[in-house]
Amino acid sequence: MTDRLEKAVAAVRRMPAAEQDTIAQAILSLAQITEPLDVAPEHVAAMTAGLDQADRGVFVEGDAAEAVAAAFGSTRSHIQPTPSS
Repeated sequence: MTDRLEKAVAAVRRMPAAEQDTIAQAILSLAQITEPLDVAPEHVAAMTAGLDQADRGVFVEGDAAEAVAAAFGSTRSHIQPTPSS
């Protein structure tokens, strides 16, 4: 196991059980060891549209934080961008 993965597992161990299960499901799905994540029926159309956009190379342009805030009806003050490395 790499150092980065060991750090990630240590961080997940500090999370509540429900969050651990969510992350475990995502990891297993990425590793293709389990069934894909379940998507609520009301979100399938949006997920499919997003995957189609990704297949076409259509991604968010401009200020991604603004796009996320607009999509969730929030204001920019609620979004803290991750500092660039």
